[in-house]
Amino acid sequence: MPVYLDCNATTPVEDAVRQEILKYLGEEFGNAGSRTHVYGTRAKQAVERAREQVARLVAADRDEVIFTSGATESNNLAILGLAPFGDACGRKHIVSSQIEHKAVLEPLEELQRRGFQVTLVPPTRGGWVDPETIKNALRPDTLLVSLMHVNNETGVIQPIESVANILSDHPAFFHTDAAQGYGKDLAPLRNARIDLISISAHKIFGPKGVGALVARRRGFEFPPLEPLLFGGGQERGLRPGTQPVFLIAGLGKAAELAADGTERRANICRAFKTRLLAALEPAGAIVHGDIDRLQPHVVNLSFPGLDSEAVMLALKDLVAISNGSACTSSSYKPSHVLRAMGLTEDEGRCALRWSWCHMTETPDWEEVVAAIKRLV
Repeated sequence: MPVYLDCNATTPVEDAVRQEILKYLGEEFGNAGSRTHVYGTRAKQAVERAREQVARLVAADRDEVIFTSGATESNNLAILGLAPFGDACGRKHIVSSQIEHKAVLEPLEELQRRGFQVTLVPPTRGGWVDPETIKNALRPDTLLVSLMHVNNETGVIQPIESVANILSDHPAFFHTDAAQGYGKDLAPLRNARIDLISISAHKIFGPKGVGALVARRRGFEFPPLEPLLFGGGQERGLRPGTQPVFLIAGLGKAAELAADGTERRANICRAFKTRLLAALEPAGAIVHGDIDRLQPHVVNLSFPGLDSEAVMLALKDLVAISNGSACTSSSYKPSHVLRAMGLTEDEGRCALRWSWCHMTETPDWEEVVAAIKRLV
């Protein structure tokens, strides 16, 4: 098998997380909503423990954690769930960025169809949004600002703390899609001015199919979200349905491990990135995005004149890499993120995302470079 270098698409599951999942899938199989016997009690205890583990990473209270199926659902709940409030109070303007994930951009398109106005600010050439562009886009009727924590394609960290400071005197709610940053870049998400945080377990070495929305109180009031689904009343009535205890327990364990191992993991990834960039330099690699703002475990780069599909085919037996978001890879088009950064369509077609983790093996870099050079 090739060395897996697509951790921004999904991560391998930690052994301790796998054991936790199996425990609540097999022996502790109760329904957390069953209040009349010990099976239900133990299941509920597991859910509440996971809620605490998830909340701890962002310095939130556990009752501010709403479990969902993943960051996509969390984004939809955060954005579409605020719409009734916006309608009622006449605040129907939203500020976001051109480099958001489709799980944010498409709900925003839906709100536009409902009569909301959306301002999408551009990024810099380095792939990050200047906070001043957010500030300049704000209006008295701005309901929501949504800016991702880390871009999924480039790995560029966005200045969400600066945006939170800008919003200190503005009533707009602040949402961040933290699918790529939660559990990896801890301090920014602990800013209490960030009202809504979307999380996905399978980006932090947990299972697919579960995530969370952190909905922080402002003062004593939760954000005025309305549910997208109805029936059952679970998760404060915002996400009804039987709780998947084994997945929630897996997310909780993954969050716990992230809290305890952030620096160790980051140091391993930084060392890997140093070796990767040094190894690929002879092949003419060009990095897209401000290298000083990159996460330790991802880089977006290209080999000029070499189409990304051709490079991936040449390397398929050596490394598993991607040329964009996994959510849109089935019908590949040049990345909207890279185009927003100022790359041409041809430059975008050359771009490749390499992403790894603390468990990643070292590829045979000489073979990788040789395979790339054979394409020239």
